[in-house]
Amino acid sequence: MDVNQLCSTDGSDALCSRVYDWTGNQWLANSSYWVIVKPLRILAIVLIAMLVRWLLHRAIQRLANSTSRASMPALLKPLKERAAAAAEEGQFIPERRRQRAEAIGSVLRSFVTAVVFTMAVLLVFGELGFNLGPLLASAGIVGVALGFGAQSLVKDLIAGLFMLLEDQYGVGDTVDLGEAVGVVETVGLRITTVRDMRGVLWYIRNGEIVRVGNKSQGWALVVIDIPIGFINSEEAIRVLRVAAETVAESPDHQTEFIEPPDVVGVEQLTVDGAVIRTIAKTTADGQGAVQRDLRRALMEALEVAGLSERIATSRLMPRSAVPPAYLPPSEPDEAPKDAG
Repeated sequence: MDVNQLCSTDGSDALCSRVYDWTGNQWLANSSYWVIVKPLRILAIVLIAMLVRWLLHRAIQRLANSTSRASMPALLKPLKERAAAAAEEGQFIPERRRQRAEAIGSVLRSFVTAVVFTMAVLLVFGELGFNLGPLLASAGIVGVALGFGAQSLVKDLIAGLFMLLEDQYGVGDTVDLGEAVGVVETVGLRITTVRDMRGVLWYIRNGEIVRVGNKSQGWALVVIDIPIGFINSEEAIRVLRVAAETVAESPDHQTEFIEPPDVVGVEQLTVDGAVIRTIAKTTADGQGAVQRDLRRALMEALEVAGLSERIATSRLMPRSAVPPAYLPPSEPDEAPKDAG
């Protein structure tokens, strides 16, 4: 029998003829293209896809693990760092940045895997003779349907990704997310968990977070207002300033003050007298302890100086005996109404 009559005309005549010469098997010669060439092409596609995926994953992993002198992963260098001032002062958080880089790297690796293997599957289907036009059209329709049905899920994932990119908050931060105010325990692409002061664990979808108040980033400001009644404000300011400087110089809080505390003076006048404000710029973690100890020290200083009794006595003074400078502005009397 003529070999040309056995072999097909699909471009595999040479292979078909050679297989027939080797084996003398008519079926194997006619099927050589599908039995030998197609599996080898499919295997080559799978191997190349795995190689490309491995190379891209390796590059992403190296970017996520590499650090510079500032302890910043190379993956985060193109991103805008909002804590530039803290970085200049040496307040780096390498562990926090490492976690961010790992989370972003994990997302990128998953995206690369999905893209590479999707393309590999389409190429394999093409080798098997499937018409990819209807298949791609069907996939597009299914994608649109899933997009409408899972738009809240997609919104949560995108919001979580941008939250990681912008470093809005991290594990251990004290945040105000609206309904939930507390310490962040876990951060994910879809869900953030916050435990409030009562121990309640809140699960918040990232897509539902409209605004974030982070009380743990950078520095914090302690503001203490102390009413002094109608006593001499200069004397009270002098006593309070000495007490605030004593707290700032104490070994327990010396490292928690970013700037020395300042008694700014009379903040407002009320019917009970003047109110003096004291401010202090502290670290975010030390704000609570500094505020409690500073308030206690200021009150004790007034008591030791004998001003507390004078403050209490001045509040009992009749209004006519109060110096006019300490009185709040009075509202104008209403104009008399016409009798007609």
